[in-house]
Order: sequence, then C-alpha cells, then structure tokens
Amino acid sequence: MWKTSRQATAAQKTEARRRARAALESMTDEENAAITAAALADPDAQPVDELFARNKGGRPRKDVVKKQIALRLDPEVIERFKADGPGWQSRMSEILRKAVGL
Repeated sequence: MWKTSRQATAAQKTEARRRARAALESMTDEENAAITAAALADPDAQPVDELFARNKGGRPRKDVVKKQIALRLDPEVIERFKADGPGWQSRMSEILRKAVGL
C-alpha cells in the first residue's frame, strides 16, 4: 500500500475505486440499514446537511461590500502594517478612511 495519496499511482487509485464500488454493490439492504442506524446514533457522525443547517460557516456578511483592487505601495509601508499582525489590511483601510474624512 502507498504511504500517502500523492504516492498512489493512477492504477492504484482506479483499483481502490473499483473495490469500493464492488463492496457497495454487494451490501445488502439490511447491512445498509444497520450502518445508517449506527451512524445516526453517533453524535459525531451526523449527516452533512444537518451540520450545514446548524452552521452556515464562513465569515459573517457585512452590509458594505468591499472592492478588491490592485494598489502599488512601497514595501516599507506594507511591512509596517504587517508588523502589527493579522488585520493589517483593515487597519490600512481605516487609516485611509480617516485620511479622506470618512
């Protein structure tokens, strides 16, 4: 067997898919029902649809949609903002807003 999925050859991946399909096709309705019941009883193995219904994920939406632009700045300016850690683009935006009176 291969160490990681990157090391698997195309033939090995094809064979693994073939075996998985064969196992799925040979499964009886009773086996499928037993596996489904066991998965539903496990709180850590809930259907994906329920997980997405509880947590939409992603960042919260804001009323104001920001625009992405290309802006050339001196490397020293960028490094200075980055030196304060994450959120440097928001800090830069806030300073620019103040500079133009917003």
